[in-house]
Amino acid sequence: MKVGVITLGCDKNTVDSERYAAALVARGAEMTTDLGEAGIIVINTCGFIDAAKKESIDAIVDAGRYKDDGVCRAVVAVGCMVQRHKSELEEALPEVDLFLGASEVDRLLPELEERGLIDEPLEIHPGERIFTGELAHVRYLKVSEGCDHGCAFCAIPLMRGKHRSFALPEVVREAQLLEMQGARELNLVAQDLAHYGRDLRDGSGLASLLRQLVSETTVPWIRMLYLYSTGITPELLETVAREPRIVPYLDMPMQHASDEVLKRMRRPERRGVIRDRVALLRSAIPDVALRTTCIVGFPGETERDFESLLEFLEEVQFDRVGAFTYSPQEGTRAFELRDDVPEEVKRERLERLTELQLAITAERYDRRVGRTVQAIIDRPADASGFAEARTVWQADDIDGITRVRTSAQPGTILDVRIDAVENDYDFEATERRIVSVPPTMERRAGRALPMFAATIGSFGR
Repeated sequence: MKVGVITLGCDKNTVDSERYAAALVARGAEMTTDLGEAGIIVINTCGFIDAAKKESIDAIVDAGRYKDDGVCRAVVAVGCMVQRHKSELEEALPEVDLFLGASEVDRLLPELEERGLIDEPLEIHPGERIFTGELAHVRYLKVSEGCDHGCAFCAIPLMRGKHRSFALPEVVREAQLLEMQGARELNLVAQDLAHYGRDLRDGSGLASLLRQLVSETTVPWIRMLYLYSTGITPELLETVAREPRIVPYLDMPMQHASDEVLKRMRRPERRGVIRDRVALLRSAIPDVALRTTCIVGFPGETERDFESLLEFLEEVQFDRVGAFTYSPQEGTRAFELRDDVPEEVKRERLERLTELQLAITAERYDRRVGRTVQAIIDRPADASGFAEARTVWQADDIDGITRVRTSAQPGTILDVRIDAVENDYDFEATERRIVSVPPTMERRAGRALPMFAATIGSFGR
């Protein structure tokens, strides 16, 4: 039976989908990217904001058409949106054969086996994760599940539960497996990386995890995504500053800069703390790139609150900002608040913020012209002779690309000179020298762990 997997939402969902794929292959399935060939289509949904829910529903409806037009025998919807809205979805989407929320995915295999759609377990499991994306050298390593912060606008704890850290040795073994599968960049993801280890009560923390990943793998780039500023410790700063394989990049969500709005949002930081942490980061980690996210139009946000946010962005000068308008999510504390900012005002504020940040990013990017920095090749040269790469300052899929004329293959790391800024968020660069090339499969297979021995607990955790 061929299986197609569609992943929507965040990078944590990407990790989950790779685990589902591995478990299905272990039961005799064959993965395919052509949904017209798939006997089973699994859609891993996102329920974070309204736009994500719409995208998930559209994907489910599209998949359902393959039951009429293709060989599809079952459509399965899993993940966060199903966790929140299972009963409504079951009523609205009869073409779906199985709905499983994020806490129910351990039923995926038994349900499909009971329907005769997959085989009995194989004696040898090929590993806990199977790559299903486009860039095999760029992988995501989820270090914990759930969240304890309780932000008023966020439904993640309702979908994913309380924060649970994965044991440090298991995370390291998973990183080694990804390295043997060809990973050249590991992106560490969690709702808040800074919370890693607090619940384990064994002395583990983000700094110790980073040190173990450096010592127990040879992956050249390790990148941190989604880290709250309150969790930035001197030990973490020292570790990142000392180790060149941990790229100088942090995605530090702040959501707003008005203390009144931050208080209503139930965020753990205030404006002064965020300012101090940014200054500390830039002092401790030379040339660090900082990204953040902002919500505009939260209930009660006044024009003065919004102007305070703009002033703060202009003062602090983040390299990149991801911004979106507030949408109420059922079950959250903010859902009980009156959504008193009109939609047209939300959109207008989003446009103003985006325009301001575009100018800030342009200024910061212009300062990098003439600099030499490491870049990783993502896609080989096209007909123009330019390959698509990213510098250490550019995270996969969210921070633009760097075009460099080179014959180097994906996964190769180069020193490049930044020549120009293109299309607001992209660089054009010149190759200076090759720093490292991807090892051959033969060399990878000889490292550390046998491929089949690197399984780590339940695939759906």
